Amino acid sequence: MKKDLLKLLDLTREDITKILNVADQMKYNQKHGLSHAYLAGKTLAMIFEKNSTRTRVSFETGMFQLGGHALFLSGKESQIGRGEPIEDTARVLSRYCDGIMIRTFGQEEVEKLAQYSSIPVINGLTDFAHPCQVLADLMTIREHMTRLEGLKLCFIGDGNNMANSLIVGGLKCGMDVSVACPEGYDPDQKVLDFAKTVTDCKFQLCRTPAEAAADADVVITDVWASMGQEGEKAKRELAFAGYQVNDELMKLAHPGAMVQHCLPAHRGEEITAQVFEAHANEIFDEAENRLHAQKAVMYLLMGEEEL
Repeated sequence: MKKDLLKLLDLTREDITKILNVADQMKYNQKHGLSHAYLAGKTLAMIFEKNSTRTRVSFETGMFQLGGHALFLSGKESQIGRGEPIEDTARVLSRYCDGIMIRTFGQEEVEKLAQYSSIPVINGLTDFAHPCQVLADLMTIREHMTRLEGLKLCFIGDGNNMANSLIVGGLKCGMDVSVACPEGYDPDQKVLDFAKTVTDCKFQLCRTPAEAAADADVVITDVWASMGQEGEKAKRELAFAGYQVNDELMKLAHPGAMVQHCLPAHRGEEITAQVFEAHANEIFDEAENRLHAQKAVMYLLMGEEEL
């Protein structure tokens, strides 16, 4: 049966662990010059209705390293941008390609694409979820901390796609998760409902960053205004005043706590330049691990082995 990666809510802890284990092997192969052309002769269609640097480069490079080929399809230049129904695009691309990655706005668009596609669909980002990024985050945390279970993950900022996916991914991997958001900027209700069902680790939704960051092993933040929210910049700067990851906040976390940021970072807003540079190695390991985590996903979905 066809498998997709649409959101982390669809995966089990075992699924996530399997992806991370394969990602570790992909990284080892790449670093040691070992051939891993597992997707030779296969093609990934990449639909971009939201622009990107890391998503495009990591997927395109990943497919090349796996022996396959990636096709870039801009939303403005494809028939989707001219009003072709997503279900027709799904069925056409299924006749040509072996997988589809889409970076878009609505989660419902990704879900419909997968419903009508006969090939695997990967969510490269929606307003609801960012599963590939959070898989890279979890991979990086496990590299630096040697484990995930029993750690405390803290997110400071907007209850956006990153917050949604970090809550789900962290809890599914046995981490305690705390999130600090201002009133009116909470994570999606479906995610909060999921968090209530988890009994083997703790979840906190806080209104102050200090409460969320207390004793955290990992502190994560993101920009205050995501793509498509540029018109809300001034409003959001007021709402998120005090939600900055800075030296004072980091003193509340565990000594040696990691910092992660999915990038691009706005130094002086959601994170200070000092904290960013002090944790730059971890942050750019995280950026690199997008490549390895996504290669694992593509291999498991498009290769001989199923997720």
